[in-house]
Amino acid sequence: MIVFLLVFLILLIIGAPISIAIGAGATVGCLALGYPLQLVGQKMVTGIDSYLLIAVPLFIFAGNLMNEGKITTKIFDFAKALVGWIPGGLGHANVVASVIFAGMSGSAAADAGGLGTIEMNAMRENGYDDDFSAAVTAASSVIGPIFPPSIPLIIYGSIASVSVAKLFMGGVLPGLLMAVALMVLVYIFAVKRGYEKTAFSVHNLLVNFKGSILSLITPLIILAGFTTGWVTPTEASCIAVVYSLIISTCVYKSLGLKEFLVCAKESAIGAANTLFIIGTSTLFTYVMVKEGISQALASSILEVSNNPAVILFVINIVLLILGMFMEPGAILTLMLPVLVPIANQLGLDMVHFGVVIVLNLMIGQVTPPFGVCLFIISDLSKVKLERMYRGILSFIIPLLLTLVLVTYIPGLVTWLPNMLIK
Repeated sequence: MIVFLLVFLILLIIGAPISIAIGAGATVGCLALGYPLQLVGQKMVTGIDSYLLIAVPLFIFAGNLMNEGKITTKIFDFAKALVGWIPGGLGHANVVASVIFAGMSGSAAADAGGLGTIEMNAMRENGYDDDFSAAVTAASSVIGPIFPPSIPLIIYGSIASVSVAKLFMGGVLPGLLMAVALMVLVYIFAVKRGYEKTAFSVHNLLVNFKGSILSLITPLIILAGFTTGWVTPTEASCIAVVYSLIISTCVYKSLGLKEFLVCAKESAIGAANTLFIIGTSTLFTYVMVKEGISQALASSILEVSNNPAVILFVINIVLLILGMFMEPGAILTLMLPVLVPIANQLGLDMVHFGVVIVLNLMIGQVTPPFGVCLFIISDLSKVKLERMYRGILSFIIPLLLTLVLVTYIPGLVTWLPNMLIK
């Protein structure tokens, strides 16, 4: 037991990819504990042998198609026309564009990588400070995996056997709440620093709405499919891919064969990385469960208190720390066998619990020192990480406030799915 944990920690410390650290640690653990070696392959395949998980590579592909097809540009132009008149207009447009794009891709990395370049360039040209521009771009990108569809919520639903449609609908209000909280902070900074605003123009808004309407209705199609029960998450991911491909090639004519092949390659690499993490984590958690580690961890957490509010606070602290160093997919697969029994024992709503966990882990995507979105935005904008770290600290505050509200007011999550999905 000690051997496989030691191997995992050593590989993690020396900078090995998280999937390699998890897989190698679990494999060494199997050998040390006398488990048959064929178990390694069996558990890894079992971990990703799920109809629901087909949605993961498809949503990644849809997000990449939208980026390469310049759909993100039209979304940002519409957002700018909609909220550009508020002080700090481009900062607000940044957040609103992320909410719209969140309804298509379900990935923080896709949001940061696609919208990030457009948003940073526009804000630079209009006199915004680089640290502020980079921080609001990174912070708004984490709305993606909260607002439906969401790749982390698909992973949670697959592992915890919870309705993904309800999880998706449960993320709507928290996602909007995150957006409002970020926009309040943007407004405060804009007034303090004297950032620009543009005059509101109904004509400009209508022109941009007309030009982007095919992009804007994508989230509505996906949400309508869930609430009516017409489509499953996997089917919705197929619709997102086909729809993005059609409007990029036939309507906007912005996606050629070369760009399509680049999308396919990047999506395959991204999906393979995510699914490999899930596979190796499944093996790792199997060893943890067999050796009683999961039960020991769960018992340790429950010994702190029998008050659900206190336990949720402890879980949030643990996940916030893990989120600073590890990818959400790995944390979900490793920690859910520990956390789900705790939630069931305390009688927590599993839809609410899932949204709280994913929201928590998304904050880790923009938390120093290893937030993935910080590295993406830093690379795209050529802003040094030191400046990113200073700029993002203020934006973590509204995200944490949102986490507290969502954690202790379950109705923010459960009201919408309970009302729309019977």
